[in-house]
Amino acid sequence: MLVRAIKTRSILPPKDDLLSAITESFSNIKLKEKSIIVITSKVVSIWQGRCLKIDNKINKDKFIKKEADLYLDRVRPNDVMLTIKDGVLIPTAGIDESNANGYYVLWPKDLFKTAKEMYGFIQKKFKLKSFGIIISDSHTTPMTTGIMGLGISFYGFYPLRDYRGKKDIFKRKIKMSQTNIVDSLAAAAVYEMGEGAEQTPIAIIEEVGDIKFGKFNFLKTNPLEIKMQDDIYYPLLKSINWKKKI
Repeated sequence: MLVRAIKTRSILPPKDDLLSAITESFSNIKLKEKSIIVITSKVVSIWQGRCLKIDNKINKDKFIKKEADLYLDRVRPNDVMLTIKDGVLIPTAGIDESNANGYYVLWPKDLFKTAKEMYGFIQKKFKLKSFGIIISDSHTTPMTTGIMGLGISFYGFYPLRDYRGKKDIFKRKIKMSQTNIVDSLAAAAVYEMGEGAEQTPIAIIEEVGDIKFGKFNFLKTNPLEIKMQDDIYYPLLKSINWKKKI
């Protein structure tokens, strides 16, 4: 598998033309069939104008509560507010201030519709037939230091590799395991893109094995999303006093 980050011009809040930046950055690149193109959510949000100027009149906590689907109040003053947004457990409803030039940058709206729109633009512009799009962000893993990438939406391929019913090396039948392809690829891409001043908000992944490419419809049902009561972490999640968005 080959992962390479793609440098772009600065994509500036509160609103900028991401599609022209992609066109410019891909002009000297030969895109290959069956590639996965990963685009960080921040530049997608800027493209959509999902930015809010930071000033003293804005209560960030109140704003987070409005953007989140569920939220947990801060326990200590310096705690980050824990939220669930679009089925993802993530701090501050995804609102970010880094590389934002004095703005709060929100998560993109209509995540799967937007991924499909990005797919359609790249397919038409660069004449690809089989490829995938991932919109990525960074998150933390409980009990572990550091951040890593995850995919918050995708289009153009099926997101799971299913091992259920197959046998392991000792001939034991596998009952539950499915590989989350989206987050696995997003983690590799975000590592290459970086988190600082690299100015590489896009990555191209080539030679990815065992991917089912196709125009699957995930606008209503996301195969990666699981109901809270069915999650293996439900005993922990149910003990949290979640509050609904205001």
